[in-house]
Amino acid sequence: MTTSTETHVKKVSTSETGHAKNAANFEQLISYIESLSGVYNPAKEALKLPALKNQYQSANKTLAAVNAAYTVHANAVADREAAFKSLGKLIMRASYSFKASETSDELKENITGLVKKLQGRRASPKLTEEEKKALAEKGLQKNQISSSRMSYDSRLDNLDKFIDLLSSVPQYAPNEEDLKATALKEVYYDLKAKNTTAIIAEHNLVNARIARNEIFYKDKTGLVDISREVKKYLMSLDGATGPKYKAISKLRFAQINM
Repeated sequence: MTTSTETHVKKVSTSETGHAKNAANFEQLISYIESLSGVYNPAKEALKLPALKNQYQSANKTLAAVNAAYTVHANAVADREAAFKSLGKLIMRASYSFKASETSDELKENITGLVKKLQGRRASPKLTEEEKKALAEKGLQKNQISSSRMSYDSRLDNLDKFIDLLSSVPQYAPNEEDLKATALKEVYYDLKAKNTTAIIAEHNLVNARIARNEIFYKDKTGLVDISREVKKYLMSLDGATGPKYKAISKLRFAQINM
């Protein structure tokens, strides 16, 4: 199933490295604060060194969780894609076998329509602009069947219909084991399982990213906002041009919205 969410997880975005950079800079910030010894003593609990260390540990855990979920998702998507890739040839062979059997022309047309849907081809030719205009002038409108039939859910649905049609026709009795309706049904179950695995992996990745963003970017309590408050506190010690603030002034913490 290709969803709007899935478009965000097909490859590692450059912003993914930005999260790790924020964590690395936060670690440097903590290291510098430790070097200040008793000089660093903010009143706010969230800015104290133990709280900062806890936040850093939580941030690292969420980064590791996202990386793990990403790997599982990438593998599941690759497995699904590889499994579906071989489907086209198998379906064509089954359709040729069906057409070679003693079945009606109507059933053969039905099989052809399902094959076109499985391949993402139009069941009817696309109308030209002139043809559309001519129909409109006659008060007629022909609905065009979308060529976007290649989502995994849609392909599985059409594959199920394809196999059911084969199963319903006694004349379809191929000698090739892999073309028999029972064998095709096993292929369907395998593809459906791989699709489900990919969908679950996608959801897990999305949830891992939500948990990471909570730790990194939540308003006022996230790592980015806390780091900026730490900077302000250091600025309060000896000013914006003082050595304590200048030592960490180049550490950047970016708000990443993903």
